[in-house]
Amino acid sequence: MAIGLNTLKAPAGATHPKKRVGRGPGSGHGKTSARGNKGQKSRSGYSSKRGFEGGQMPLHRRLPKRGFTNIFKRVWAEVSIADLEAIFESGATITPEALVEHGLVRRSLLKSVVILGGGELSKSLTVIAHRFSAKAKERIEAAGGTTQVL
Repeated sequence: MAIGLNTLKAPAGATHPKKRVGRGPGSGHGKTSARGNKGQKSRSGYSSKRGFEGGQMPLHRRLPKRGFTNIFKRVWAEVSIADLEAIFESGATITPEALVEHGLVRRSLLKSVVILGGGELSKSLTVIAHRFSAKAKERIEAAGGTTQVL
């Protein structure tokens, strides 16, 4: 027998027929349709709000707020010297704009670029950035390059 999308079906016992409620006392789901007796939950269209606990103060309001977001925090675009080694040729001048062009820094972080000392550097590069780690500055100058802080 060929297997196709038209012959697929769920294995035995995986599906159940839809519960038909309100079809008389013999069905076991007559009268109140398995909703209990009176009250809000027995009416059609009922759905509780997320986090509702029956009128009790909900958990998300019982617990205190903690912490804050510092709106003055400066986010730095971090670039390692290993990235500079991989992308730029010896003797190149590297500016934040050049880092954006090569996809190392997002344009929104153009005004806060920091060069970190991860990896090795064997090329002589002129690097212009807003900040340098001590290790990065040491490795760039050891390779014969120069650093300039904006």
